[in-house]
Amino acid sequence: MEPDVLAEIGAIVGEKNYSNRVAELYAYGFDASIHHVTPDVVVQPRTPEQVAELVKLANKLKIPIVPRGAGTGLCGSAVPLEKGMIIDLTRMNRIKEIRVEDLYCVCEAGVVYDDLQKALAKHRFSFPPAPGSAEACTVGGMVATNASGMRAVKYGGTRDYVLGLKVVLPTGEIIEVGTRTLKNASGYQLERLFVGSEGTLGIITEVTLRIAPKPKKSAMILAGFNTLEKAGRCVSALIAKPLLPSAVELMDSTCIKAVNTVVDAGLPDVEAICMIEVDGDPKMVADELAEVVKVCESIGAIGLQQTEDSAQMAKWTAARKSVMSSLSRLYEDRCSVSLADDMAVPISRIPEAVVEFRKIAKKYDVIVGTYGHAADGNLHTKMLLDPESDTAWRNGEKAVGEIFDTCIRLGGTVTGEHGVGISKAPYFQKERATMLSTMGAIKRALDPNNIMNPGKLQAWEGSILTHLRYPCDEYCEKS
Repeated sequence: MEPDVLAEIGAIVGEKNYSNRVAELYAYGFDASIHHVTPDVVVQPRTPEQVAELVKLANKLKIPIVPRGAGTGLCGSAVPLEKGMIIDLTRMNRIKEIRVEDLYCVCEAGVVYDDLQKALAKHRFSFPPAPGSAEACTVGGMVATNASGMRAVKYGGTRDYVLGLKVVLPTGEIIEVGTRTLKNASGYQLERLFVGSEGTLGIITEVTLRIAPKPKKSAMILAGFNTLEKAGRCVSALIAKPLLPSAVELMDSTCIKAVNTVVDAGLPDVEAICMIEVDGDPKMVADELAEVVKVCESIGAIGLQQTEDSAQMAKWTAARKSVMSSLSRLYEDRCSVSLADDMAVPISRIPEAVVEFRKIAKKYDVIVGTYGHAADGNLHTKMLLDPESDTAWRNGEKAVGEIFDTCIRLGGTVTGEHGVGISKAPYFQKERATMLSTMGAIKRALDPNNIMNPGKLQAWEGSILTHLRYPCDEYCEKS
């Protein structure tokens, strides 16, 4: 980037709040996906006004911009495909208001999810979505990707809690959308437009969130099954009962082996398990626990365990959260990569989906660990492959295509909570073909110079196996 442009950036944010040092630029070229592209400059603004001035400069000079939170995204949403400027919002991290009497809070985009939860817990309230990266991910990033987590079946995802936003448009104009009221029927619901937009329409700098009282009690059941299909049937049987657990986490034998081997989780050695959480009033929790046991037994569960001990529940939950990292350490010659790692199907189709995933993995000689927030139909698959093998990547991409074709055929979606970015883009375009032109029209209307996270979502072209951060030969375009 030219020295005079860097000087203008420094004049906006201060000399200590931007960098073009090689090591820092390289680090900002990653998120938690399989992709990497090195940006030209990284800027850390402190106020919406600074963000607005940066965007005005970029719009004038047609410099690509990628907004970024903590970089925990798994699809490449924060990878700067066309280099340019990364705007890191993590220094905008103030919790500005908590108004439990009005059921909302206001915070800047860079607030870490766990920090917000700790602040709300003092009032016995919470922001219910429970992302797996809770200790690091930011609220702004959650809004930009419509993130959720294990409790979405009962409490919903981020979109369900966004009351209002402060957004810097691609022209540098600052707008406020939404309200601070629980009901809002005033005009276009523009706050919904920016949720899930992945930085392509503007930069979210402030969020007004609905909050909810914390449940009085929770409990958990661990149920083992001798087939993955039975575990899937257990999930749909619980919902059809009808029961509405606060979470149902599914893990197959590959995932169980990984966490038992790597973190000594002590989970039962079975083909699949379901971790089922219920919460609410103590009497309701007791009644629902009894109903859950009956459903599990009717499906053929083995080795049922149940607990109300918070330490034991935390241990089981930690084991489930360690799946991704544990899979990468299970085999010396393979690592876990985020291919087809997030999809959702109608809850009743989970048994069919998980069985089909295994068939596809066998067909292409890849190892797939299946797990996820099964109660809302949201499944995760992690592929274990040799990252230096072009053949392994090629087989992985073929498997990805068939896995997502299966999800679409079953009435599902290619992403339940991780967003689209790069890794899901071709399959997203296939799933949502009829709406792509409308998305493009909205993008052009708000961002005529195409500076905001260009090349993502409906604009992606080609294979997902580009700009890989692994040392393979054929697919790694170095940058």
